[in-house]
Amino acid sequence: MILALVVCGLVIIALVLVGLFAFGLRRRLIQRSGGTFDCSLRWSAPDTGAPVGPGTVSGDAGGTPSGKGWGYGIARYSGDRVEWFRIFSYAPRPRRVLERSAIEVVGRRAPEGEEELALLSDAIVLACTHRGTRLELAMSEDALTGFLAWLEAAPPGQRVNVA
Repeated sequence: MILALVVCGLVIIALVLVGLFAFGLRRRLIQRSGGTFDCSLRWSAPDTGAPVGPGTVSGDAGGTPSGKGWGYGIARYSGDRVEWFRIFSYAPRPRRVLERSAIEVVGRRAPEGEEELALLSDAIVLACTHRGTRLELAMSEDALTGFLAWLEAAPPGQRVNVA
């Protein structure tokens, strides 16, 4: 009986270690080609219809954005696309793909209210639309600078709107 419990415990520990190794290996494979940055994403972000400018983006009806709906992940530049991978997933493919020609930046702001707990401490929230879907990206100041430069570096003829 005791031997069976010890064996079961060792098997469970081995499975946990293999799972953690797989997370690390997946992240290394995603980052292998370079051009990656930590980026939280909120797809179908709430919109209250309040005016949105380069300095502010409104949140829920109370005026303070909710911390719900954010997913932590890694974004990777891939030609004219940004591929977004969930950090806590074993999937080898990106969860979302954002095309440069379809991204329109609406505004940017600092995290507020519950978002401060849901996002990394130095994150800046960038409100965008992609093919009619409102989304928000949260990234560091350095990653934001790189992302906006990537958007502005679109080939001639592509419509780019960077707030």
